[in-house]
This record gives sequence, C-alpha cells and structure tokens, in this order.
Amino acid sequence: MPDYYAVLEVERSADAKTIKASYRKLALAFHPDRNPGDKAAEDKFKVINEAYAVLSDESKRARYDRYGSVDETMPMGGDIFDIFASVFGTNVAPGRSRAHGQQGEDLEAELTVTLEQARDGATVDVSIERLRACHHCHGERAEPGSNGKATCPRCSGAGQVRVQAQSIFGAVITARTCPDCHGEGQIITTPCKLCNGRGRERSEDSVAVTLPRGIDGGYRLRVPREGNAGVDGGQAGDLYLYLQMEAHPFLERAGDDLHYTLEVGMAQAALGATFEVPTLGGTERIDVPAGTQPGGEFRLRGKGMPRLRQVGTGDQVVTVKVIIPNKLSPEAREHLSAYAGEVGEDVAENETVVEKVREFFKGKQRGRGKGRGSKGDQKAEARGEDKGEDSSVPA
Repeated sequence: MPDYYAVLEVERSADAKTIKASYRKLALAFHPDRNPGDKAAEDKFKVINEAYAVLSDESKRARYDRYGSVDETMPMGGDIFDIFASVFGTNVAPGRSRAHGQQGEDLEAELTVTLEQARDGATVDVSIERLRACHHCHGERAEPGSNGKATCPRCSGAGQVRVQAQSIFGAVITARTCPDCHGEGQIITTPCKLCNGRGRERSEDSVAVTLPRGIDGGYRLRVPREGNAGVDGGQAGDLYLYLQMEAHPFLERAGDDLHYTLEVGMAQAALGATFEVPTLGGTERIDVPAGTQPGGEFRLRGKGMPRLRQVGTGDQVVTVKVIIPNKLSPEAREHLSAYAGEVGEDVAENETVVEKVREFFKGKQRGRGKGRGSKGDQKAEARGEDKGEDSSVPA
C-alpha cells in the first residue's frame, strides 16, 4: 500500500485544510479529462482520491496512522468521482458528465494461508466465481453493431423524472430515478444475443492477492475492483477476503511470537544438552543448561513473525517438556534406584503381576499348614475323644 501522505505531498502532521488544498491541486493535474488516454495519469488520479478518502476522514486517518492500513476492517468507500464532487462541488469536472452504469456487487470469500506465506507477504491465487462483463457486448447489454440503444422516451435521456405531490405546504416537486431506464437515460431495443441483455456472464477466475507481511487470521482484506463486473460501463465491485491461518506441523502462533515445544529426557534436563530447533527460517542450535526444569522457556530473538505494518519481528519461544520413560530396562532401573538412594529419595518399587500371583499362592499354602487338622480329628473331638490320651473311665 502506498504512503498516502507522500501521495498527497504533505507531512504526517498536516491539518485538514492543508490536505484538502494539496488534494485539489493534484486531482486537477491528474484528472482523466486533462490527460486523455494517459493510463498512468488515470492510475495516479485513483490513488490520489484513495489517499484523500482516508486522510480526510478522522477515524480512517487515525487507524491508518496506527496500523498503516484501513483495508483489513473497513471499505475505502465511495466512487472516486464522488470524492472529487464533494471537494469541487460539481459532478466531475467541466466538460465531463457523470458516468452512467450500474456498479457491480461486492463479493466475499475465505482464504487460508500458511505461516510461511504470511511471513513473506506472498502473492497467492484465490479462485472465485463471479460475474464478468459479457465478452460479446462488453457489458453494454445491446447487440454489437445493431444500434440497440435508444433514448428513454419517459425521461428524454435525463435519467430522472419529476414527480409532483401535494403536502400541507402545497405542491411539492421531487426528482426520482426514471423507472424505465433506471437512471441510464437509455433503453435496450436490441438485447445482446449471448447474455440476453444482462451485460454479464458467469466466470470462474483466479485472482492474485499479495498478503501484507505478518498478516494473521481474523483479518479482512479488501481487493478493489475484483468483485462482480458492472453493467453499462459501471465499475466493478470489490472482493473481501476473510483470512484464516493453516495449522503448522510444529509451531503455534501467538501474535507476533511463535511457540515450539522441545521434548528432552530426564538426564538431558539434569545434565544439560544441545539441541537443533526448527524455525521458519531453518534450524537453530539451542543449549539447554544443566538443571533445566519442566516448562522452562528460551527465546530465539527475531525468529517470529514480522510485525504487521510496523518495523521489527517477533520471537520464537521454546518451551521445555521433560519426558518420563514409561518402561525401564533392569539395568536402567538399577541405576535409577541407586541415584534415588544417593540423593535420599524414597522410591516405592511396584510389584510386578507375576510377583503378586506368586505371593498369593504362597499365602494359600501357609494357610493350609496352620488349619485345625483332618476331618477324622474333628470328628473325634466331637465325640469327646482326645487323640493320644486314655479315654477309659476309672472304676
């Protein structure tokens, strides 16, 4: 996007009066009527009017000064000749009549972009279905070569009709758009054979859109004149794109910063280690010092996203995640137990399933050896007999 202050040749501190005076001078110098057939002058005239549309509006100017753009949240609004007319108090310029025609409708679409595309300010192709000017009649609606337009008999080519109505103050005359020609001043007598007088046809097109560097999801981009084509010489509508960010395989975005989770082992966190960390620009070496705790963070300065419409770049934040092993070999378990004993950590060794089953059966066997004896012994006790003793009764 051009620098609007430079376009109007004013300082950023210029007041509204200075901006308007500079606009008047430049708009007259580059007006299409004064530069017939000069495409460069016509493009310059459009940019001048776009710049004035922003800088003459306090809210738009404030947003432009802060973010460098107004495209993401609001339309620029207004035909460039409407802006010219509001300043000079005339339709367009001496000798030029206001252009007729119906303006094309605005279109909306969603656009998903990658972190890399947003970082680079890449140009991406957007596929849209829209109405373009009929290639046979070029949007004029009448059959070419047939002299298929005639002056509207109701308004006599004025595009408006006068309507008289009675009120408490008497007769009131108002001008309204002609219902027959819809303000065009002409009617179609021989419609185009291809579009049947509609002036447009459906088309699937690809529009190249350049992203602002550092753009994020949730913004809306306005692409001027890429909507539906106008009719009878009317200008095309705009295309509004609603941006979404595609999920990255290993990075997460938070504003201008990028976040990466680095998995390290217990020994690496305790003793320290060096790692290769992926970034959008390649790999970076990072030293994890001894004694790093879970959740520890390290910053890679300038490895984040460009600041939108501003100078500078965010960082990449690397967060440490310590991985605890699910299984240990007998040797590793022995070493870890020795370490626990060395530092005084109380470790509860979990019994394996086999050990639990073995202990269960050992308990069963011990229980049988401590019982009350055989069934024969129990029956003898029930009869009052005492094994191993004399049961006779003395005389």
